[in-house]
Amino acid sequence: MKQRIKHHSLTVLAVLTVLVASAGAFIYSGLYNIGADDAHSKVVYTVLQTLRDRSMQVRSAELTMPNLEDAHLVLMGAGQYAAMCTECHLKPGMKNSELRPGLYPQPPILSQVRIDPKVAFWAIKHGIKMSAMPAWGGSHDDATIWSMVAFLQKLPDMTPQQYKDIVARAPPDEDMDMGDADEPGHAGHDHAPVADSTPLSLEGLKPKAIPAAETIAQAFHTALQKGDRAAVLALLAADAAISEGGYTQSRDEYASGHLGEDIAFLNNATVTLISLGSMPMGDTAMVGSESTIKTIIKNKPITLSSREMLTLRKSGPAWKIAAIQWQSEPQTK
Repeated sequence: MKQRIKHHSLTVLAVLTVLVASAGAFIYSGLYNIGADDAHSKVVYTVLQTLRDRSMQVRSAELTMPNLEDAHLVLMGAGQYAAMCTECHLKPGMKNSELRPGLYPQPPILSQVRIDPKVAFWAIKHGIKMSAMPAWGGSHDDATIWSMVAFLQKLPDMTPQQYKDIVARAPPDEDMDMGDADEPGHAGHDHAPVADSTPLSLEGLKPKAIPAAETIAQAFHTALQKGDRAAVLALLAADAAISEGGYTQSRDEYASGHLGEDIAFLNNATVTLISLGSMPMGDTAMVGSESTIKTIIKNKPITLSSREMLTLRKSGPAWKIAAIQWQSEPQTK
């Protein structure tokens, strides 16, 4: 018995030695064409594709995602995508680029597919060996990469004009050429000045693009100004995120704390709506507004310029507010 096991082990060792030697000889011979213009065999391609996909899935499974419905995050990601990604992954309405035809394997056209957000984050941050996908984590922080992921979730639903509009309003990637992004963007609203935040411009929002969503936004404003807590909460989705001054709260946290402060603040204020516009974003909508708020702070009259960006999501036949960005600052004139 022991003799047979020993003989079997020697046979296996001999076969493995031959296979390793053959593989080494094949690799050293240079017979395999490594050129990007010569496709892998079907077997090699399938093996590499499976290895790539499983590697990313396993490594990204435990990631914790931020709120990808955050309007400011989406806008920031639009600028990053325009600067970093269009030559390989294209944009809505773009048929090809000078670089893309020479890439193998071909990068996915991200305006036509929706990548799992955790996998997308991992791939953007770490890159993919033996492909044209760089590891952007070496030059961009996690928050910036998540902004690109948030934008990628919206991209497949955008028309070329919607893409152009949102990129024109996006904060640019200062280190790279934005291509068709000519204007820096702006973001949100809160009840005190926020010196280091970037205001979100409403330029490019098409008036009355989604009247039903705008109606919800106006109903939300009215409910806050009237102090109608029940009406305010009824318009918020269960998973709504409310962001003010760089701090994000859940719906429940807002209901138990800052909602009361907002109602009290607005009870002694005069709010004048200057503009309101909306834009479709696939299954969601963005509604932006600008207002002036006249009130008394520390016994002094003050006029604030207030900006708001709401992200709304369809809930059955109705719209619900999924995310709120607020920012305000004293008028200088």
